[in-house]
Amino acid sequence: MATKNRYTAVIKKSKDGMYFGHVQEHPEARSQGVCVDELKSNLADALREVLEMKKEDDIQFNQGTRTIKRKVLV
Repeated sequence: MATKNRYTAVIKKSKDGMYFGHVQEHPEARSQGVCVDELKSNLADALREVLEMKKEDDIQFNQGTRTIKRKVLV
């Protein structure tokens, strides 16, 4: 089972009552929702998509090169 990471959701409420937000550690992961719970769920989906795209970009960037990968604990 993969470990889950914690991220920070930056949330703002608009004048019309909608919630908008992004993930602080990956600001390109943005979404909206009618309530905070829906926004958090939508942000999780957006973050998964962003991380997958970054992974695919990394694979393309390193294609044809000798690469060493190690886990880093921060």
